Amino acid sequence: MNKLPGFGLIERARALAPLIAGEADEIERTRRLTAPVVTALIENGLYRTLLPQSLGGAEAPPEVFMQVLEEIAKADASTAWCLGQCSVCAMTAAYLDHDVADQIFNSTPGILAWGAIANEVKVVPGGYRVTARWDFASGSRQANWLGAHVRVVEADGATRVKPNGAPEFRTILFPASSATMYDVWDVIGLSGTGTDSYSVENLFIPDNFAVLRDDVTALREKGPLYKITTYSMFGLGFAALATGVARATLDAATDLARGKQSFGLAAMRENSAVQGLIGRTEANLRAARAYLYATAAAAWRDLTETGKLSEEHRASMRLASTWTIHQSAQVVDTAYHMAGATAVFKANKFERRFRDMHAIAQQIQARDTHYEDVGRALLTGDLAKPPTAR
Repeated sequence: MNKLPGFGLIERARALAPLIAGEADEIERTRRLTAPVVTALIENGLYRTLLPQSLGGAEAPPEVFMQVLEEIAKADASTAWCLGQCSVCAMTAAYLDHDVADQIFNSTPGILAWGAIANEVKVVPGGYRVTARWDFASGSRQANWLGAHVRVVEADGATRVKPNGAPEFRTILFPASSATMYDVWDVIGLSGTGTDSYSVENLFIPDNFAVLRDDVTALREKGPLYKITTYSMFGLGFAALATGVARATLDAATDLARGKQSFGLAAMRENSAVQGLIGRTEANLRAARAYLYATAAAAWRDLTETGKLSEEHRASMRLASTWTIHQSAQVVDTAYHMAGATAVFKANKFERRFRDMHAIAQQIQARDTHYEDVGRALLTGDLAKPPTAR
């Protein structure tokens, strides 16, 4: 059986799990990835999983990226979240002039992070000028470049529009040293991601550092990977991350059940209710993971064969990603409750995974409106039939 391109990245991610698990307490305490973890991720090329091969990246298929995050998430969700965020940000290289992309991604450490869509830039000779602040910049504490997604305003104050009449948004890129960082990430889950805020003041952005991201007409790279939007890739990656957290939590609960005995009761492993619960929960997790990966594989197969990603596949990936995150959260809930009082002790890691999983489920990739979007398209006939596996 032929291995997927970039398969070695999965093996490297799996090999890093003991190091990352050993650093997890410090990551949680400091709300940052530790230096040993960041160094290991860089040295093993994991931040370059989705970077174009023309820049020395792996340009790996989605399934490889997903499995890398899944393996890292089993050790620590915050590390996997930062890695996933910054890896998808690196797909921006496909829209940049080669020299600009080389300057950003082949500098040290060559990590790009960004925050939520907000604010605007004003057109000036040679580029744009901006004063603004952005939030939710996961991985920004490791990055040497930052980005922002902004609405373009002409010199006369009018909003620039695309041919379809929608406002034009661009992704602007600038050195992290140009920004002021704000330590605001005080949260219950994914604490170690350092998802802080940042701002710039009267910053000039040259034309070639402002791209029409996720616009196929602006692509420089022609590989099939870059026909998938960063939004879709975030969904696939974070759903796979969720299955990794769920896998680790359920495995821990199963291990506990093998040896735990409640006061006055038989050992958990001999309890038929516990046996049935573990069996059903195991089936739910395997089903969710299989659905996610089968959906991604079907989309990738058709994309590599035709050079296009259909709207049916886009919708199917969004549906699978959202549902998988929700199913993973249910698995974690079940495992947490199964562990009983043991789960509340920090030393056992149940409570951290519980908090991390529910932070994941609160993010935009898991919002319920995705079901509405897909349901609306199915009802109106815009998605006449879902793609089927072959």
